[in-house]
Amino acid sequence: MVFFVYLLIGCSVILISFSLLPVLVQKIQAWQHKKEAVFAKEMDKMFYDKSPKNIVMLYFILPLILGPAGYILLKSRIFMVLGVLIGLAIPKFILKTRYKLRIRKFNDQLLDAINMLSSCLKGGLSLLQGFEVLVEEMPAPMSQELGLVVRENKMGLPLEESLVRLNKRMNIEELGLVVNALLVSRETGGELTKVFSRLSVTIRDNRKLKENIKTFTLQGKIQGTIMSFLPIAFAAWVLSVNKHHFDIMLNSDLGRMLLIAAVLLQAVGMVLIRIFSRIKI
Repeated sequence: MVFFVYLLIGCSVILISFSLLPVLVQKIQAWQHKKEAVFAKEMDKMFYDKSPKNIVMLYFILPLILGPAGYILLKSRIFMVLGVLIGLAIPKFILKTRYKLRIRKFNDQLLDAINMLSSCLKGGLSLLQGFEVLVEEMPAPMSQELGLVVRENKMGLPLEESLVRLNKRMNIEELGLVVNALLVSRETGGELTKVFSRLSVTIRDNRKLKENIKTFTLQGKIQGTIMSFLPIAFAAWVLSVNKHHFDIMLNSDLGRMLLIAAVLLQAVGMVLIRIFSRIKI
């Protein structure tokens, strides 16, 4: 009798699983298509020619690898869960890292592009023709972004609107200065070569000021980082010497409250140190 009961339960579970499986597969496929559309938009913005499907597949592959690896190597379910979470975070992290590197590379090329564009204007070329020269002579990502501006202009979009779209895509402070100067000059009829010369000097001075501030605040940032992690390192060292050192606090309500307060105050201190050591220009 018991055998038949277990058999009926097993058959019921199998039938329910088969009935829910198509719905689950459909939900996963819908989520996958949605993620692919989001990633495709971000990758097009970066001129990243890989398939978004490859990035989305990492959401299924990495948790299955890092989760069991964390459990096998470290013998802890906590590290298994941590490995799964890290695997889920890696695809988005890859795209964000590529985007930041692209922005940094574009910013590094900006001064050379301004000087080359100024030379083109002095040689008698128009602004759009100067952009076409930059597309041919400059490496990516500058050539890619300006190539998009040129193509948009040939398709009928005003050059001013293309420059505004470029500024929104890159979201760089120094590029904003260049775009605003170009827009104002085209409206007021100013001489672009003089504008580019002043912009070049302004951007160089701004970068030199940022480097000086970074140098002067480096010691404070290092001290803040050391002071932030020193209590954590000290607690880890004490536990390695004597595992029962904090038992007297863990076994009492007052001790647990003090430990929680210490952790919270340490976290607040780390955040405040990062805020105070950050200087915006």
